[in-house]
Amino acid sequence: MIRILATAALALSTAACISVDTTEVLPAPAPEAATEAAAPVNLVILYTLKDGVTPADFEEWVVTRDHPTMRGLTRVKDFQTYRADGLLTGEGTPSVAYIETFAIDDMAGFGSEDMASEAVQAISSEFAGFAEAPQFILVTPVD
Repeated sequence: MIRILATAALALSTAACISVDTTEVLPAPAPEAATEAAAPVNLVILYTLKDGVTPADFEEWVVTRDHPTMRGLTRVKDFQTYRADGLLTGEGTPSVAYIETFAIDDMAGFGSEDMASEAVQAISSEFAGFAEAPQFILVTPVD
């Protein structure tokens, strides 16, 4: 499962022209992991906009291009984009401007098939033109 996640993260980062080093976080999967049902994967992306990109232009792209394409993928069960409006306490501004969340029920298929599709490659390329140094973070709920 870890290797599948790393492969998908690498596919995401490659599509968006972002470098990800997965060599330190890839233990060999346990033999029993192959027989377990794959749990949905949650991906969070944190980023700011590049200089010269206006929030209005970016958000129009999100609504008209990004959401329809990514939400149309059968393996993506949920995809949301959030604008970071402010801090709950204290002064200053959030360290990121936008946060995206994905729930993906088949990360292997997402990484090998969806990310390779023309539509997703186009969206990833467009996203790379808007986002400054996005962080693609795989997250697991703490129960």
